[in-house]
Amino acid sequence: MNQLLFILLMAQPKDGSQGNPLMSFLPLILIIVVFYFFMIRPQVKRQKELRKFRESLTKGDKVITTGGIYGKITDVKENALIIEIDNNVRIKVDKNSVVKDSSDLETKK
Repeated sequence: MNQLLFILLMAQPKDGSQGNPLMSFLPLILIIVVFYFFMIRPQVKRQKELRKFRESLTKGDKVITTGGIYGKITDVKENALIIEIDNNVRIKVDKNSVVKDSSDLETKK
């Protein structure tokens, strides 16, 4: 609170006339708006897309985990996936550890 009062007192003009208090907060408001549009909003959008991707996973999808394991989904449970990484080698992973669909990577080659 003391810092805010100090900033307000420093922002007052020296000639004794009262300035517009909104003008002293304008730079702070602009910084908040810039942070929102360039940092917070894109991050929320990415998280929403990732959540939608994880909810749409189905049997047969090829995926990559956060640990870098490539595999094919053989079973979808509520919070886990069974991924086949080789012939008769299956692992159980959390849905939150799946990052992307590896079929996109195969088409680029």
